[in-house]
Amino acid sequence: MASPSAYSYGFVRSGAVVSGPVKDLVAEARAAGRPRERELTVPRGPLAGAGQMIFEMRVVPLSDGRVLVVADDRTAARRLDQVRRDFVANVSHELKTPVGALALLSETLADAADDPEAVRRFTGQMKRESGRLTALVQEIIDLSRLQEPDALVDSELVALDDVAAEAADRVRVEAEARRITVAVGGERGLYVHGDADLLTTAVRNLLDNALRHSDTLGRVSVGIARDGDKVRLAVVDQGEGISPEQQERIFERFYRGDPARARRTGGTGLGLSIVKHVAADHGGEVEVWSKPGAGSTFTLVLPLADPPTQPDTTGATTEP
Repeated sequence: MASPSAYSYGFVRSGAVVSGPVKDLVAEARAAGRPRERELTVPRGPLAGAGQMIFEMRVVPLSDGRVLVVADDRTAARRLDQVRRDFVANVSHELKTPVGALALLSETLADAADDPEAVRRFTGQMKRESGRLTALVQEIIDLSRLQEPDALVDSELVALDDVAAEAADRVRVEAEARRITVAVGGERGLYVHGDADLLTTAVRNLLDNALRHSDTLGRVSVGIARDGDKVRLAVVDQGEGISPEQQERIFERFYRGDPARARRTGGTGLGLSIVKHVAADHGGEVEVWSKPGAGSTFTLVLPLADPPTQPDTTGATTEP
């Protein structure tokens, strides 16, 4: 006897155990006459390029030469552990860079105290590095908050008009410094269920990304539109665009297609990862369209919520 999962995972075929690692563990248990437990890494299929699955396997001898084999799929848990380890390692590396730069600059500044020009140059560099460090710490905090199981425990009705306007306001100073126009438009009066602060952070991150990759005197637009039972919030820029190879990786944590440009513009490599998490936590997704030389469009696709009801002068409730 075998469960459907045993067949779907490839342990059993035509009524017989065919997985080599499982067969070996069964043979051990039979020979010893005692239960055997082991974590096994099993190929997902017969092809050489197949991925790996990780199982906690327990084999218990029964009567009449039979054995009971129980497999607990631990692939997702192990992958999560690896992601966490990689995240901690990446955070450590990313934090060391601006902290080390600040330490070095402060020492150099002390030695150049009698040179006003050098002091101005080094203090400017210190300001940039401290800004980068502040942004990195804030984005780590944002990402950590998103990984909490109760991130949206206080979900509420959120007006996307307010989200787009607030996000645009937060990047206004940066946009003016770069002489880039930020325009907000589209369909008004659309709502979603969720966390207004997280959604504003996601849109602000998309705007930050668009500004960093736009030329001076360019234009960045935010548009909102209904799409059936969904709502689409798009951020469009006229920048250099993203190659197809980079599009496959841009939502990875700490991934930066052009590290030199990221250092120059203050990118941390976490912004788009946060956007992806926010979209997923709100039951949606983020889409990207881009072509080198033709700019990029990032779109938050979220479930549409019914607008709030408002009481009329008679005390009844009416739609706005």
